[in-house]
Amino acid sequence: MDKIVENLKKQLEKPKITTTEENEFDLFTKFLREGHETPHQDAATLNKKLHIPRDGALGHAHHHFTKIPKFYENIPTDPLGRKLREEARALFLHRKSQEIISSDEANSLLTLLEENASAPLDPESPKINYDDFMRVVQKATPAIANLFPPTIFADLYQNDPYGRVRILDLYQYTMRKMWYHHSRMGLSLYDSIGQGYLRESDLEDYIYELIPTMHQLSQLQETFYKFYVCTAVRKFFFFLDPLRTGRIAIPDILCSGYLDKLLELREEDAEPDDLEQNWFSCQSASKIYTRYLQLDKDHNGLLSRDELAKYNSSTLTPVFIIRVFQECLTYGGEMDYKSYLDFVLALENRNSPQSLRYLFQIMDIDNKGYLHPGDLNFFYRGMIQMLSTRPLTDIPPFNNVQNEIFDMVKPVDSMRITLKDLINCGQGGLVLSILIDIGSFWTYENRESLIPQTSTKDDSIHV
Repeated sequence: MDKIVENLKKQLEKPKITTTEENEFDLFTKFLREGHETPHQDAATLNKKLHIPRDGALGHAHHHFTKIPKFYENIPTDPLGRKLREEARALFLHRKSQEIISSDEANSLLTLLEENASAPLDPESPKINYDDFMRVVQKATPAIANLFPPTIFADLYQNDPYGRVRILDLYQYTMRKMWYHHSRMGLSLYDSIGQGYLRESDLEDYIYELIPTMHQLSQLQETFYKFYVCTAVRKFFFFLDPLRTGRIAIPDILCSGYLDKLLELREEDAEPDDLEQNWFSCQSASKIYTRYLQLDKDHNGLLSRDELAKYNSSTLTPVFIIRVFQECLTYGGEMDYKSYLDFVLALENRNSPQSLRYLFQIMDIDNKGYLHPGDLNFFYRGMIQMLSTRPLTDIPPFNNVQNEIFDMVKPVDSMRITLKDLINCGQGGLVLSILIDIGSFWTYENRESLIPQTSTKDDSIHV
């Protein structure tokens, strides 16, 4: 009897392979050998090529040969497929919107955090340690719990001797995440293709429908909506799409900070100075468009080379203006409002990588990918041409200017300046400005005489 039990145990311990699996695998291997085996190819070589294991696991090997998973799906073009995809996206977004925490949940979290503040208590700035915080998370709703993995507590920790985190920081983090998810959901509704990015027309629709909700845009006339939307959209695409792909990823829009500036216009008590500095404000957009109309002397809606030369009190060199029209998109040799906005954004933000890329492409005459002394001399001759008409006696020779430029940039190649060199040096905007803008050139040349005046003013302010 004992021997029978031992034999049964041995039989149970052996791996069971069904005859069906063995037969199917043998037939599959036989088929491949008949169709592909060469006279000099043995079974071991074939098994190695087919990745067939020597020691078994036939069932798993057979499973790997049955199907190659599809990793890319084309967007359907037929009406029924497109409609089905739209409905599926709508249901998906609706389900995701229900997972977003509400303002009531956030306020409830704040109350729980304050009730469970950790000792020693500080009424002005209550704090909470990790153990008390985890008890609060367990009491909160599942949506709140999903916002707080353990790493968040560690990220917000600021060397408190009792291992605590400020409750205000936790609450602000919650509100920020709530804003992020709400904004992402709102932008996703305008993603007409459903690929996670917005095209120019998508972003135009979003901003156009946003205008009536903006308190600071209440005085905007409806006839100006078209130009306002164009002005707002250009800032997004100039800075977030410098390679001109025609689309921007939704997370890039949310993380850039530009959407925050746009949504600030909902506030009723915004400061006038802040509105003046905000590109998306009614004041700023009106000022930019008014300046464009003032430059358009023939009132044809486009700017010629001579008209654009009057920009910024005619401080830009003629050589630079010629290169702008050679590189930018024009219509019959004239610039439209959209190209003008790119031009303005580049000159008003000269130290940003996107502006440096814009200006670099204009100054890279032969599209070589770098600037050599010949390119610098070409633009400096245009500067000399302007300086000769001004009451300035001393015009520094080009060699001096070239040496100063290369000293500021410190390029990797001593005779070439690349876009990367300009960005890394931190003074790229100044370097290009002294070659294209006579105002910037004069300020740079007289910097030593201007510093004492500036310091004197500062001393008088602090006295």
